[in-house]
Amino acid sequence: MVTVSILMPAHDAADTIAAAMRSVQDQTFSDWELIVINDASNDDTVERARQQAGSDARIRILDNDGPRGAAAARNAGLRRACGRYVAFLDADDNWLAVKLERQLSLLRQTGAPLCYAGFITRRAGRPDKVVNVPQSVSYEQLLAGNIIGCLTAIYDTEVCGKLPMPDLRRRHDYALWLMILKKHGAACGVSAPLAVLRLASGTLSANKFAATYDTWRMYRDVIGLSVWSSIHYLSRHLAQRIFR
Repeated sequence: MVTVSILMPAHDAADTIAAAMRSVQDQTFSDWELIVINDASNDDTVERARQQAGSDARIRILDNDGPRGAAAARNAGLRRACGRYVAFLDADDNWLAVKLERQLSLLRQTGAPLCYAGFITRRAGRPDKVVNVPQSVSYEQLLAGNIIGCLTAIYDTEVCGKLPMPDLRRRHDYALWLMILKKHGAACGVSAPLAVLRLASGTLSANKFAATYDTWRMYRDVIGLSVWSSIHYLSRHLAQRIFR
């Protein structure tokens, strides 16, 4: 059994997957397995992944019937995962070398069910932005807005069990964090950035409306909040986005 299982969904990520995998291979903490889940890519994603893996026995590449989306791909990898801790990294993002070492140390110190960290957002043509995070977050605080970047999250299966992400198009990661915190208590955080999130150039307004609707449905259908509680937390969520 390895210490950490890292789940990496990949769909048409030929240009970025080698760098993402390399950032895992460069970790100062080395007792991990990386499960790359190919979600019906139409490009050379699998070939690039195999080239980067080389003879590294810690890396496995799976094919997912699809495309089925990030949540289903991660869950397919989770079913094959052997680690006590489960971490997430998309095929177009990167980790800093000390990421696993620092977060695992904090998880062991605190006994928290989940750990997250700050990160850097990177968009072509714009300066990098550092996203710092608080040192802890409770269930009630997280309901008001998701501060946990999926690329930084690690949860402890000895505390939480092996938990799949809800089958949602969006907000599946947010829903999982809420489910963990509601049952097992507050998460711990490393304020400093430990990962790099790559953003596509430009976001359509329609996507923001769709994301808001999906947050509402997640509150109601997955978390089980009442209508009034959903309105309350969605209002706080939107206020944070407006005034951030």
